[in-house]
Amino acid sequence: MGIVSRIKQFLFVSLRLQKYRWLSDCKKVNGHPNCFQPLLLKGKGEITFGDNVQIGVIASPNFYSHYTYIEARFKSSAVKIGNNVAINNGFTLTAFGNIQIGNDVLIGSNCTLVDTDAHQINPEERHAFPTSADISIGDNVFLGSNVTILKGVAIGRNAVIGMGSIVTTNIPENVVAAGNPARVIRNL
Repeated sequence: MGIVSRIKQFLFVSLRLQKYRWLSDCKKVNGHPNCFQPLLLKGKGEITFGDNVQIGVIASPNFYSHYTYIEARFKSSAVKIGNNVAINNGFTLTAFGNIQIGNDVLIGSNCTLVDTDAHQINPEERHAFPTSADISIGDNVFLGSNVTILKGVAIGRNAVIGMGSIVTTNIPENVVAAGNPARVIRNL
């Protein structure tokens, strides 16, 4: 690597990685992901990374402009990410309750997992504490780019979720699902 490449790496990657480490405030983090893109860890809950978790993909869109955001909001919140998980650029995960991602999962760019509506739907209750429901992603699942997984969803092992899908209900194992809302379109 030449001197110009080293300077670019330091200015545009290394400094950003360090900045987001400093901005992270989650105190209960277990495991050490391999970060190629900045990772911001927030909240009072617990975040656990398995072995060989990759954050960010150099040869993918938004590498220099986005970051990964993982939040376990409350003391009782927990995020568990399994072994050999690859998370592409611009991933967002917000857990008010529990979110679990299995082993060998591939997550495309700009995906979002959120286990709460963040605010009540009823206007009179809008400022009340929101409800949440756990999310579970099975082993060997592939989420295409721009997929959103909403509260209470379980995705079975080996499932593929098509690009741009919004998943509002459970998806069985060994299927391809896509759409808004996502529905099963074929078996594997």
